[in-house]
Amino acid sequence: MESIPPSGTPATGDADSPSTAEKVRFLSAPDSYPHAPASVAVLETHMSYVFLAGDKVYKLKKPVRYPFLDFSTIDAREHNCREEVRLNRRLAADVYLGVAPLTCGPMRRMALGGEGAVVDWLVEMRRLPREAMLDRLIAEDRLSAAQIDALCDTLGKFYRGVERSSISAEDYALRFFREQEKNRDVLTRRDFALDHGRTPVLLDILDARLAASRSELQERVFQGQVVDGHGDLRPEHICFRDPIVIFDCLEFNAELRQVDPFDELAYLGVECALLGAKTFGAALVDKVAQRLSCDPPRRLASLYAAWRAVLRARQSVAHLLDDAPREPRKWEPLATRYLNVAQSALAADNPTRR
Repeated sequence: MESIPPSGTPATGDADSPSTAEKVRFLSAPDSYPHAPASVAVLETHMSYVFLAGDKVYKLKKPVRYPFLDFSTIDAREHNCREEVRLNRRLAADVYLGVAPLTCGPMRRMALGGEGAVVDWLVEMRRLPREAMLDRLIAEDRLSAAQIDALCDTLGKFYRGVERSSISAEDYALRFFREQEKNRDVLTRRDFALDHGRTPVLLDILDARLAASRSELQERVFQGQVVDGHGDLRPEHICFRDPIVIFDCLEFNAELRQVDPFDELAYLGVECALLGAKTFGAALVDKVAQRLSCDPPRRLASLYAAWRAVLRARQSVAHLLDDAPREPRKWEPLATRYLNVAQSALAADNPTRR
């Protein structure tokens, strides 16, 4: 249930420490790494810089503060790096190699694991083959039934063994309503190029479905079905190696990882539907339910899918609230596609079926 605000608050750093820009320049150079990659590609997200350095990947947290996270101090960034490694080893044990210190010695010379003072921390990972990612397999029509079954085996085993959540039933249900208020606030703004005839109606239908399902949402907690999950289960985070690797979990906010497995599965289904695999989500729900020896909560699964799609629509246009949004032409058409998925999920549900 990630929420992307208009912008983060930069941290104020030590004047003697290298700036973020200096760190990025250093980490962008191939000769900065002990394994001497031929080249380094740099990716930027809201919260991190990611350096693709040969067969390894390094992630540097930005020194920012958002309502849902605080990376403003070096201690906070170190803690987050260690949490990222710990949590992701649940589903990607051999991918997350550890945490590497970035040091700065005499003459302000930086090094990875050098002799100087530690000025930041990085997550160190093995690089995974892009062609084996789920989004690529779907786009190229290479996803097999055996691979889907293997993914369901992995997810079923994870959800059976993962820690149960301690969230209260009331707090679990309230999160959906709080996020829906934010959805409405952002998606009904007239400065976004969305269908302002359809969007309020869609939000009203989702409001009604949430209200009608409140007791069912709470019952999931009472039954012990809400877990400390992955938190960001998307096709680009699933790699079909042997064994399957699921990486880049949501580590920075424990509350946002407290999920019903079928909520996460619905989220993955929404993202796959956007790529053209429209029946993938329903198949995933049924197959994982078999592995969990339970009946799939079909009405909740469709509600979760609609809610996730609306949330993703909001997060898409929220990029345009940044001071300097990246790829500004991308976000409104993407939000419209998510709203189409939400509408389909709500229309497919039969309220009399449980």
